[in-house]
Amino acid sequence: MARTAVIAGTATAVSGAVAGRRAGAAPASPAPGDQAQAAPAGLSIDAMAQLEKLAELKAAGILTEEEFAAQKARILS
Repeated sequence: MARTAVIAGTATAVSGAVAGRRAGAAPASPAPGDQAQAAPAGLSIDAMAQLEKLAELKAAGILTEEEFAAQKARILS
């Protein structure tokens, strides 16, 4: 159940960012950095699942690099 809540929270945050971009608003403050090639030690399964979903959304063109970086930073913090 906790995993569903985390994924739902990520989806809500992502959809809000996409809606804001479509409305012409600036995206959330982007965090610098590139996507890591391998998951760091100690990363939870839920966090890995969220990052994979974000990567899919970015690859599909739904998220910009800045939106992806901001959500990634939120997940990893």
